[in-house]
Amino acid sequence: MHRTRIKLEAVAFTLPSLLLTLALGIYPIFWAIRYMFYEYAGYGTPKFVGLYNFERLYHDERFWNAVTNTLVYAGGKLLVTLPLSLLLAVLLNRRMRGAGLFKTIFFMPTVLSASVMSIVFYVIFNSYNGMINQLLQQLGWSRGVEWLGANYAMLTMILIAIWGAVGNYMLLFLAGLQGIPRDIYESASIDGARPVQQFFYITIPMLGPVLQMVMLLAITVSLKGYESIMVLTQGGPFGKTDVMFLYVYKMFFPVASTTAEVQQFGYGSAVGFAAALLIGAVTLIYFYASKKLNSLY
Repeated sequence: MHRTRIKLEAVAFTLPSLLLTLALGIYPIFWAIRYMFYEYAGYGTPKFVGLYNFERLYHDERFWNAVTNTLVYAGGKLLVTLPLSLLLAVLLNRRMRGAGLFKTIFFMPTVLSASVMSIVFYVIFNSYNGMINQLLQQLGWSRGVEWLGANYAMLTMILIAIWGAVGNYMLLFLAGLQGIPRDIYESASIDGARPVQQFFYITIPMLGPVLQMVMLLAITVSLKGYESIMVLTQGGPFGKTDVMFLYVYKMFFPVASTTAEVQQFGYGSAVGFAAALLIGAVTLIYFYASKKLNSLY
């Protein structure tokens, strides 16, 4: 009787979250898989088209442009974010005065809404009266920089993504660093190891599991990110900042004067499935490379 009561209580606690997962997580996946093979605009009767959506996808220059932009966006973000996060974590791990305040400052962007953060950066990077251009003009720069224009839009998006992600990964690295016994560093210092040698021969190897987890998280998040781009440029100008999941979003929720004028649920489902496969492929490559790296130690 007592065990039955415990089981019922467990079911009662887990059932709401399970139902939400099924309704908002599992069901949409099967819904999208079904409509990949249909032409459907959200109203009327869906029309079965077989593999036509994937054939269209193969010849869709906008999709492949979005794939290229995604790789550039994710690569630029990762190349700066991960080393910078690790460097900040190492500095804050040295029991410096005011470390708690710096942790709060660096982590603050993580808790901000992407939409609110993007609006703030629009005020900063606006090409006409943005704060940075006003500062440049005060310093004697006669012409402002079009930060959201064709030449600099992707660079601006990468900088914003770096600012928003550094604090989160910094705390994860910091948690890993605090798990390394300080006795090891003291013994290495006695043996004459310099700080740089301690970093490469002690910190990096012992931080290996955390580093692998953070890199996996950073790769998947970077490949899926699009919120700031949607708010600031909507993928423009001229598709320069269009990324995969923003392209998917515009298939389901068309934005004026952009990719689609009507909803394309069928084709959007095919694009989303292809984007998920690409992210899965990149993840598998990362797993393979990390295993090869582990075998070297």
